[in-house]
Amino acid sequence: MNVDNTIFSENKASFAHLQKMLSKQYDNVSILVEKTSGRNYRFSKSGTTIKDNTFSNTGAVIRLNSSIGLYEYSFNDFSSDFMNTIPSIISENITKYNSQSLISDFKIPDSSDEFISFNKSTTYEINPADMNDSDITSKLSDIYSKAIQYNDSIIDCVCIYQYLNIHKMFLSSNKDLEQHLMWSNGVLQPLATKDDKTHYFLQTFSTLGGAELLDEMNCDVSYSCKCVTELLDSTPPVPGEYDVICLPDVTGLIAHEAFGHGVEMDMFVKDRALAKSYMNKQVASSLVTMHDNAATCNECGSYFFDDEGMISNDTVIIEKGILKSGINDLQSAYILNVSSTGNGRRESYERKAYTRMTNTYFEPGTDTLEEMIKSIKYGFLLENAASGMEDPKNWGIQCMVNIGREIKDGKLTGKIFSPICLSGYVPDLLKSITMVSDKLELSGCGYCGKGYKEWVKVSDGGSAIKARVKIS
Repeated sequence: MNVDNTIFSENKASFAHLQKMLSKQYDNVSILVEKTSGRNYRFSKSGTTIKDNTFSNTGAVIRLNSSIGLYEYSFNDFSSDFMNTIPSIISENITKYNSQSLISDFKIPDSSDEFISFNKSTTYEINPADMNDSDITSKLSDIYSKAIQYNDSIIDCVCIYQYLNIHKMFLSSNKDLEQHLMWSNGVLQPLATKDDKTHYFLQTFSTLGGAELLDEMNCDVSYSCKCVTELLDSTPPVPGEYDVICLPDVTGLIAHEAFGHGVEMDMFVKDRALAKSYMNKQVASSLVTMHDNAATCNECGSYFFDDEGMISNDTVIIEKGILKSGINDLQSAYILNVSSTGNGRRESYERKAYTRMTNTYFEPGTDTLEEMIKSIKYGFLLENAASGMEDPKNWGIQCMVNIGREIKDGKLTGKIFSPICLSGYVPDLLKSITMVSDKLELSGCGYCGKGYKEWVKVSDGGSAIKARVKIS
């Protein structure tokens, strides 16, 4: 991987010196430095749009314990003249601030860990930054043409590709960490019309990699077109409770929206999560094991360390139906007296660190999808997740799915229902799971918002699951 880490190589000594100078006056001083850059490309009937990725930025944030609480100072001027003034700026600010002006009265706990140092990178096949804009838009144009030519009902196809290069450095008294990540996302959204009826199908693509994703999009465009034309003959379902099979994208929606937000432990601190009272209790079928895993997944929510300098983890949230752990940032871990899970994430160096999910998914089981379909007398195969709402305080389900394929007597009939709304109570759904497929699929085209609409990249998914669900 060709890493553009000039900002680190040229300024690292200055950052290290600054950290040491501040450590003479304050406790637990750390500096997070980041440089992110990328591009967004969109091609459709209406034309071509090219712009810098929204999350492109360069800057740093200092975090330390003052006499009256946790203090943070962010900046993006790395000149020696300015950096030499930072200790005095911090001293002046802390003097005039009161405790209510600081982030909280929480203090970063002392670390007795041994010194850790590493410089790690993800890999890719094709660096999009080495490609011309015209090369990428040409590939999107080819995908668009392929979609339009699929049949006469398709009137447009929105084709999107975006990537982000992420470089971060974390310095403290016991850590010298660097990470270099690249993720790529793609979207295909064909639109089809028939008899004054219009439908779209949204297919997403993601990888912890580069522009090789464009070839995957080209190969799958026919599937997107097939699905959108099928939707033209869809009808709404009859409301009721049914046996359903949720394909991995729908499973991921449940994992992230319906359950994942409920185990963010900063919500435990605020008593806004029902899961707090269910720790070490059954919340799902014994077939269910759920992870939040930034450490070993090849997806967009991955990293080697979080924005508080904690090494990434594979956190088992549900183990064989039992709620074993939540996820946390340093502050919530400290208040609740639990071990850190390395989930402290910032939208950027200018924003606060919150407890945030990474790659959230249900672990595979032993069943095949064919076996699961055969087991259903009457129900639906659900795919193409559309949207979801979290309800951590009550564990209600609010999930929308674009396609429900009818199953009758263990066979797909070919009839399609749309749209599908899933509702009910999360533990009821999870406890009703009787089969889990043997394949794991994750996708990371989404962002997760928190705080003041502060966004981070996440992935979700899992295996296909068979459950009993209310739909309308």
